[in-house]
Amino acid sequence: MMDGKMLARLAAVVFVTLAITATAIDMTRQDEAPPTRPAPVVEPSIDPLGAEQRRCQRLGERAAGDAECMAVWAETRNRFLGRGGEWAR
Repeated sequence: MMDGKMLARLAAVVFVTLAITATAIDMTRQDEAPPTRPAPVVEPSIDPLGAEQRRCQRLGERAAGDAECMAVWAETRNRFLGRGGEWAR
């Protein structure tokens, strides 16, 4: 006859076997990935102020004497400080 200890061991072995089997089935199952939407493509807008800043940058030290570059730098400061201006968006 089976005594209480033997029955408890048998139940533990059955439980562990079921747990291992369930884990193996879960690990081998391949979940279907949810469909992903492509990210929207955002076309960068052309910033005329940025183009002028690059032009002034290429001028180097001569830009300090260029009236247009001085205006560009003033507009850049105004935009940075939150003031409106000619190139304000």
